[in-house]
This record gives sequence, structure tokens and C-alpha cells, in this order.
Amino acid sequence: MESGPDVRVERLTRYIFSAPSWPRSLAILVVLGFFIDAATYRAGNELFLAGTLGFSVPALIAFLLTVPLVGISGRHITWNRSALLALTCTVLSVILSLSPILVFGRDIFPALYAGALGLVFGLRLLVLVAVADYRIGRMVLPAFLQSAAGIAVGAWYFTPGFVPYALLLQGVFGLGFVSLIWLIERPLKRAFQISGLNFLNTFIAHLTDGSKKMEDFFREIGEEVYVPQVSLFFSRDSGEDVLFTVPNVHPGPMGDVGGGNLPWLLHDTFPEETLVAHGCATHDFNLVSESEIGKIACAVEASRKGLTFSGTASRPVRVASGSVSILCQRFGDALLMVSTRSPERTEDLDYSIGMAIMAEGRGSFSEVAFVDAHNCMTSVGSPVLPATRIATEYIAAAREGFRAARDLPVEPLAVGVSHVRVPFSREQGFGSLGVQVLATEVGGKRAAYVLIDGNNMARGVREDLLAVVLDHVDEAEIMTTDSHTVNTVSGKNPVGYVVPVREIVPYVEQAVREAVADLSGARVGAAAASCDGIVVFGSQRVSQLASTVNAMLAFIAPISFMILVLAFLLSVFAYIALQ
Repeated sequence: MESGPDVRVERLTRYIFSAPSWPRSLAILVVLGFFIDAATYRAGNELFLAGTLGFSVPALIAFLLTVPLVGISGRHITWNRSALLALTCTVLSVILSLSPILVFGRDIFPALYAGALGLVFGLRLLVLVAVADYRIGRMVLPAFLQSAAGIAVGAWYFTPGFVPYALLLQGVFGLGFVSLIWLIERPLKRAFQISGLNFLNTFIAHLTDGSKKMEDFFREIGEEVYVPQVSLFFSRDSGEDVLFTVPNVHPGPMGDVGGGNLPWLLHDTFPEETLVAHGCATHDFNLVSESEIGKIACAVEASRKGLTFSGTASRPVRVASGSVSILCQRFGDALLMVSTRSPERTEDLDYSIGMAIMAEGRGSFSEVAFVDAHNCMTSVGSPVLPATRIATEYIAAAREGFRAARDLPVEPLAVGVSHVRVPFSREQGFGSLGVQVLATEVGGKRAAYVLIDGNNMARGVREDLLAVVLDHVDEAEIMTTDSHTVNTVSGKNPVGYVVPVREIVPYVEQAVREAVADLSGARVGAAAASCDGIVVFGSQRVSQLASTVNAMLAFIAPISFMILVLAFLLSVFAYIALQ
């Protein structure tokens, strides 16, 4: 199967890494300088202390001054990154300056050292523009620190002609890397009218300090959509009222950015215990900003007006077609459907599939709340798209569910709810809400709708949890909210991936027991909120963005090589001309 946009975005995460602690980088710097001093000791006074003064000291100066100079522009770079950048540039300059001496002798060392300083300046400029501030003019001085200190050392070591030659090479390499930066920026500028490096700046700021400035970029590329959101409002004779709502936008893209924490924010908006299930939406329907959630909440609140409540429901029934299984239960004249393909991969359903099912169901029911249980991750893969075999299985299973639920008798309804917090973190695959359970009892048959705040489940976890839940009720389904707060970089962090299922079972079982014990008579009203003007990423935006970035990565390496070769050739010509 061809990789989808989510897979291509996931593959980009292999370029993300954490910088080692700055003391470790500095220790390597100092040791490297002493090692070079020892190796050049027999070379005589001409290269005396070249390792310490020529390489380590300029790197230490750059490390100390880069952070405050970058801070003047209002941006931020960590001490760890500053140290790693200084160390990396030092290693490259050592290789370029000293390796050719073994073949060509010491006479060319000044020229090699000057060339290495030029490369260091260009490389530091590229990195600082990428990770700190995309505005080149503000990063020139921080980028020049290490090379400037090296030129000062070279002025003491070598002949007076070294300084103008070294400064000339700063310009040559600087212009080369500025050209590279311009080429990197062009694709995203042309496709989305945004600065790719500014986007990278804000992404790194998000990883470093939780900044939400990425939302400004998402809003620039976003578009308005008008989506329905079906909600079931349960009014109980005793105990807390319950709201079960199914948004048809996506709780992404990552962390707290955009709609990443949609389930928790909606939960805390309403007075009832609110369960926010996962509807039919892919990453194209990621909210561009957390502020868009307020529009959804207002629409759901407005849908309460004029509700007609019913005190009856049907017993739960499960239907299947192909790989798709759907748990159906009628509430009054509305229908709740929870779908899954587990143990096959159960991923995002395209919005149009959900809308087709809901539209067809409205021929028999006032409202259809269609839930993608999102409960089996075998890999980070493509969403289910219209007209595929899996999509037709969903639609066929839904039709079977309409037929089965339409003929079921309705009886008095009892509802219970529970909310159990778990001691697991986002890094372990759990969002802020923990485990919620909506329990129903109709005609002596009990059902449990278990909702875990997380992004999908490791394969087999749903089956293990379901077996435990069915010890307490007659029918059940395990769902996740698809909260992307558990994903800051990678899209793979499902429930049960880090925390073993045996450690999750006690909290799920506790939640089910509490919900069953909480059962009381209830009335239910269903409504479809019209969420108008919600700004999301937009149709195919994720695919376009991923394709553009992958294309950029494909040509960066050869273009960088050509620019470096040209810069070195110009350096040689300049050296010859100055002799």
C-alpha cells in the first residue's frame, strides 16, 4: 500500500534528536584540544598549542556568547544546543585543517585553517537560522563568533596576509550558505506563502518550552469547514448528568498545539461529565488553534435548545461486515454506533465516510452518532479513504446496524458514569482525562462504553481490556479519544505501548465497576450541533506539506554539496591570487 501523508510526516521525525548536556560537549572540546596539542608537540613551535588556542578556545567563546546574543533578538537557543553546535563545528574544522597536512605538509595549514573558519561561519549561520531565528541578519553576529575568535588566533600564529584571506573566505562561505538558505525557503514560500525556517523555529520552540506560535502558521494555511457534531444528553434521576459527544474534527496535530487537547478542553467546558469520542476526521481536519475549540463548545451548547427527551432505549446489538464490527444502541429515536476493525488496524476515517453513514442513517433515526473507536494501531499508516475496500466495509456494516437497531424494541433506560484518573503520563501514552465509562442498562442487559484518553491502542490491548470489562457487563467497546497531547514528535505512542496492559486493567475495571454501581434511571435527548466556520488545516494540506518537505530534503544534500565545492574552489583561487 502506498504511504499516506501521516506516514510521510512520521518519517520526518527521524531527523529530530536531543542535544547532549553541555558539560559533556565541553569536556569533549577540551580533551580534543589537548589531544591535538599532544599530537603536534613534535612539530615545533609553529603549531604549539594549536589544538587548545586554535580550536578549543574559539569554540568555548562561541558557546558562552551564542546564547545571550541570540537572546537579544528575542529568540532562544539552549545551552546544550549551543555547546553541540560549537563542538560539531570544531570537529569539522579539525578534520579539514589537519588531515590534508599528512599528505601536503604544514605549509598549507594557514590556508586550510582559514577555509575551515569560513565553513564554520556558514554552517553556524545555517543552524542558527534553522533552530533559533530565521532572520539571517540577526544571526550573522552569533554565527561569526567562533570564526572571529579563530581569525584572532590565526593573526597571532600566521603571517599578516592570513587575516584578509580569512575574512574573504567568511564572505565566500557566508554567501554560499545564504544561497542555500534561500533555496530551502523557496518551496514552502511558493506553496504555502510561509517561511519554512520560521516554521522550524517555532516547532523547536514548541519542543523546548511548549510555545504555541506554530498555530499562526496553521491559521495561514487553514480553511473554514462546516461540520456537524452529534451529542447525546443524558438527564438522570440521581447522580451527575452525562454528555456523550462526537466531534468530526481531529484532535491534533501534536501536544497542546491546535486541537491536540480537544477532549480535555471540551470535557472541562460543560457542567455534565462529558465523554468526547473520536468521530470521522483525518489530520486534514486538525484545528489550527486551540481557540477554535470554543466555537465547537458554543455550537454544542446551542444544540441543547428545544431538546426532546426520551426515557427509553434499545438493548445493545453488535453487527459486522468484513473486518468492521459496530456496537449499536438506540437511544430514543437516535442511534449510537461505535465501530472498530481490531485486531486489524483501526485508524482515522475520512470525514466523507462518516457523513455518508450519518446521512443514510437519518432515514431511520433522528440523529446518528458514529464513533471511530480508534483502538488498534499496528503501524502509523494512512487513514481510511472513500471508495476503498475498507470504506465499503464500514458502510456495509453501518447499513446492517441500521436494519438491526430499527427493529429493536425500546425499554426503560438506566445510565451510570465514572471517571478514573490514572498515574500514567503523556509520555506513557495517556492524556489528562484517564479512563471514562458510560454504562447503560436496558431490559436487564448492561453495556459499557469505555473511553481512554490516548491516541489509539497497541494491537491486542483492546481485546485484553474487553475481556475484563465483559466480566461485569453483557456488551462493551473500548475506545480512545485520539488525543495528540501524547505525541510531541512521533505519531506512535498508543495506549499499551509503554505501559503494559496488566497495569492498565485495574483502572479500567475500577471505572466499569463504578459506572455500573452508579446506574440510575435516565432520559436522553440527541442533537446535531452545526459547527460553522471552524478553521482546520484544510483538504490535502497535510499531504501537500509532507510532500513539499520531503522534496526539500531530497535536493538539499546535492545542492549543499555543490555549494560547498564551489566555495572551496573559490577559496583555492583566492589563495593562489594572494600568493
